[in-house]
Amino acid sequence: MTEFLAALLLGIIEGITEFLPISSTGHLLIAERWLGHRSDLFNIAIQAGAILAVVLIYRQRLWQLADAFLHPAKAQTTVHGQAPRDYAWKLAAAFGVTAVLGVIVKKLGFELPEDVAPIAWALVIGAIWMVIAEQLAARRAQALGERTQITWLVAILVGVAQVVAGVFPGTSRSASTIFVALLFGTTNRAAATEFAFLVGIPTMFAATGYELIDLARDGQLAGEDWGSLAVAFTASALTAFVAVKWLLRYIQSHTFTVFAVYRVILGVALLLLVSPSPSH
Repeated sequence: MTEFLAALLLGIIEGITEFLPISSTGHLLIAERWLGHRSDLFNIAIQAGAILAVVLIYRQRLWQLADAFLHPAKAQTTVHGQAPRDYAWKLAAAFGVTAVLGVIVKKLGFELPEDVAPIAWALVIGAIWMVIAEQLAARRAQALGERTQITWLVAILVGVAQVVAGVFPGTSRSASTIFVALLFGTTNRAAATEFAFLVGIPTMFAATGYELIDLARDGQLAGEDWGSLAVAFTASALTAFVAVKWLLRYIQSHTFTVFAVYRVILGVALLLLVSPSPSH
């Protein structure tokens, strides 16, 4: 397989999986076992492509939130039933929690696992948790009715959930944050998903910038295959744009169960592939 084709496939995998609740980190770690390990800069680039896609999709919402700070006296259209400034401060709180806990985790020397087995188990356990969480969320919705507002408790818990997902690849950042919002605040899937995706923008930009500075300081930017990197970045951005657009339409009339089923199938398949062969 050529280097360009491998880069294209990895970019597509990142774009599809970054915001779907199926774990992008888990998929990329697995894919690299067959397509070859890539540099840290390569992984940063494809993640940046996926972030760019979400920024483009939510550009009007982002402008609305920015405008609320630039012109506080101006009458603003509410964001899911709450003032844009209030919503923006909750996004900032979620990001702040993630940033503080993320730095602590980094200082503790956490490293992503190289073995497939822990990722496979995280996919399966995460799927079971998703099904249980969705059932509980459905009961909350039935008992409380339609709630679209994001509470301060949800903002803080979403920040914590992002770090937990980073520590346990295979968990899925989007799944963790969406279901935390559904279980502890809003009962509306679209509102929970939007908050999870919006808070992911500064979080992923900050993580990308932090890692990029580290690489530049250590002199690891030289010798990169910039052509392959550009291919992967573009593929990630385009596929992420399509994937997120599709997901936002899908959840309007469907549950997340199909993603849980996929996670179980993939997790079990991986466990069978990595299980030791019986001795003869």
